[in-house]
Amino acid sequence: QVQLVESGGGWVQAGGSLRVSCEASGLTFSSYAMGWFRQAPGKEREFVAAISRSGISTGYVDSVKGRFTLSRDNAKNTVYLLMNSLQPEDTAAYYCAAKYTYYSNSYSTQGAEYNYWGQGTQVTVSS
Repeated sequence: QVQLVESGGGWVQAGGSLRVSCEASGLTFSSYAMGWFRQAPGKEREFVAAISRSGISTGYVDSVKGRFTLSRDNAKNTVYLLMNSLQPEDTAAYYCAAKYTYYSNSYSTQGAEYNYWGQGTQVTVSS
């Protein structure tokens, strides 16, 4: 079956960096756009970043632009979200998701369009 396994979350002080990863199995990874979403306690799930099948196209929510970088390695079935200059408001559970797409350079910011989800990894940023 399809599995998305996130790793790399943890605790960091404000201004620090973390890299979270998501390894996929049970699917043809290169056929899927990948996205990261986050959810803080008492808040709705929020789009963070997404990357196309090819890795050429990426998109970010405005609040993380210039601080977060999303990349993928199709040979390793893995996506990486590098998070720099972390702030307390980045504290959340981070989830990766996979969306089947025919188009090699497209991605989606809408969680409802994603087919598979991971279990999440917690990121906590202290001030």
